[in-house]
Amino acid sequence: MAEHDYYQTLGVERSASQDDIRKAYRKLARKYHPDINPGNKEAENKFKELSVAYDVLSDSDKRKLYDEFGEAGLAAGFDAEKARSYRQWQPPPGAGGAYEYNVDDLGDIFGDLGGVFGGNRRTRSGPARGEDIEAAMDIDFLDAVRGFQTSLNLQRRVECETCHGNGTKPGSTPTPCPECGGTGSKPVVQGPLQFRVTCPRCQGSGQLPGDPCTACGGTGRILRAETIRVNIPPGAEAGKRIRLRGKGEAGVRGGPAGDLYIVPRIRPHPILTRSGRDLSMELPITVGEAVRGASIEVPTPVGVVKVKIPAGAQSGQRLRIKGKGVPAHGREPAGDLYLHLMVRVPKDEIAQDVIEKIDRAYGENVRKDLRL
Repeated sequence: MAEHDYYQTLGVERSASQDDIRKAYRKLARKYHPDINPGNKEAENKFKELSVAYDVLSDSDKRKLYDEFGEAGLAAGFDAEKARSYRQWQPPPGAGGAYEYNVDDLGDIFGDLGGVFGGNRRTRSGPARGEDIEAAMDIDFLDAVRGFQTSLNLQRRVECETCHGNGTKPGSTPTPCPECGGTGSKPVVQGPLQFRVTCPRCQGSGQLPGDPCTACGGTGRILRAETIRVNIPPGAEAGKRIRLRGKGEAGVRGGPAGDLYIVPRIRPHPILTRSGRDLSMELPITVGEAVRGASIEVPTPVGVVKVKIPAGAQSGQRLRIKGKGVPAHGREPAGDLYLHLMVRVPKDEIAQDVIEKIDRAYGENVRKDLRL
């Protein structure tokens, strides 16, 4: 699979500041947002690509790993220190003869090297990070805008309480592996280089396990239904994952737990639409309010506000209420609320007579300049 260029996706230079990245994302997100392009699959896919790119480049730690190692540096369990140590592996000057490398350590960075050395590399049975979990969540439009707390019911594997995650029956004692002498690895010579590979019998632990734990079947983990408290931040977006560190599957043999990713699915709102952190709504006004101007109350996600309608307002005219869109969160500023004025014309007979008088008051053809 081809490597994605997240800088190119957002249309910024690799030296772009966080402010430049944020501005580029907001501009493109408005253009390709699913609310602006309903039913447009191409725009939806583009919006998802933008969200992934922004998730990486807006996070200084993720961006540093991406700049140094590409997408591989963002993979779960990636060890940057080992990658740097073995980036250019070669015998040190003056080593002479056979020089010994640990294939398993190299394999942590370069993958399965078993085919190079005439066998399949086995996984070391030391601590391993737990798997990540992904869960979809249906969220009301205003809840996504404001942010909220909720509970999520799910099943995930947790550490076995009987064996404390080691997979061995309590009271049963592991024994040293006779094949590797308890070291967990065996030497393999290839020309001038000598490598150590994981012992196939004990899978690198150096010990043969005792009787398996009856509670978990020797896996060290059991499946359990849990209720997890979830904080959804203001401005959650459809398809943009929310990460909860350490709430995924339990680690293996004392390894760290994986992460839980919430994938929001936002229910549409009957009045409001959204583009990035900005909101829009149609605001009906009377003919009199449009002609004379008025001060009216308008509901917003953060409460009712007074809005001044200018005299002579036209249907379709747009008013901006600063800071009344998606609330500020972290480094993200508050968005704005845009009101699209819609002049409503009454339909009863009295109104018709009044409108005829108004028409005569124009004194000119309002479409006289309408030419192609």
